[in-house]
Amino acid sequence: MKKFVNHVDTMLREALTGLVEAHADLLVVEFEPTFVMRAQPARGKVALISGGGSGHEPLHAGFVGPGMLDAACPGQVFTSPTPDQMLAAAAATDTGAGALFIVKNYAGDRMNFEMAGEMLETEHATVLVDDDVAVENSTHTTGRRGVAGTLIVEKMVGSAAEAGATLAECKALGDRVNAATASMGVAFTSCTVPAAGRATFDIGPDEIEMGVGIHGEPGRRRAPMASADEIVNTLLDAILADLKPEAGRRALLHVNGFGGTPLMELYLLHHLAAKRLKAEGITPARSLVGNYTTSLEMAGGSLTVTLLDDELSALWDAPVRTAALRW
Repeated sequence: MKKFVNHVDTMLREALTGLVEAHADLLVVEFEPTFVMRAQPARGKVALISGGGSGHEPLHAGFVGPGMLDAACPGQVFTSPTPDQMLAAAAATDTGAGALFIVKNYAGDRMNFEMAGEMLETEHATVLVDDDVAVENSTHTTGRRGVAGTLIVEKMVGSAAEAGATLAECKALGDRVNAATASMGVAFTSCTVPAAGRATFDIGPDEIEMGVGIHGEPGRRRAPMASADEIVNTLLDAILADLKPEAGRRALLHVNGFGGTPLMELYLLHHLAAKRLKAEGITPARSLVGNYTTSLEMAGGSLTVTLLDDELSALWDAPVRTAALRW
């Protein structure tokens, strides 16, 4: 295993310290329990709290800041954070307007956020993100997995919360954005969890995992390597079959890298996906390309499509200032 690491037990703490040192104007970190929050907490607004296993950076801590999250709770690599982290984050960001948990549909994340909610005395609600169309059930989820569409939910709900939306309004918006969003990914290689020291799964040099999860979980099928056009069409076939958009709709197209794919290839994917959407009568009116929901150093990526209306377009365009997203 070749990684920049001193010891696997201190890797997360050192990485979070580096994140906050690099973005001291935006972030502070607390340990025992661990969470990252805004350096200047927002006042009088719904607190948005998310989290999950580390190894998916910049999700979630890279999205803490004005226009998005108030706090993020990182677990160890590919391991859910614990309820005490969520409770501490909720207490630190509480301004009396309630807390909204944004949770990816993985068994550990869902269970621990539910436990935190049961212990939380202040008003709260949960948005469960399940945008992955690759599988309906796996050993890690009940139903569909939450993947790169989580960023879309966090950005749009974050914009609404920043503008003063109530807890009920933020919850309803998050559910609506999730329902309008579908994703699917493909992997060329595995990744190596530092504590394991070996590849998460084995894959041949001429094979791809179609529909892979962000922890390397299997998807729809193991397939032979194919052209970029064929891969994009396979991913979009599943996404469009799920969303069933009418011709004339506008959409946000998010091309996400898993950590080991060059931007050159991600922009190529965007070109091909945008061409396919236009051929279907769908206008890719907004775009986001880059490594945002990663799987350590896995080579591959995912496509996410969110159907837009005027309200969602405006929420996406609203100012945001985080370590990973700024406009």
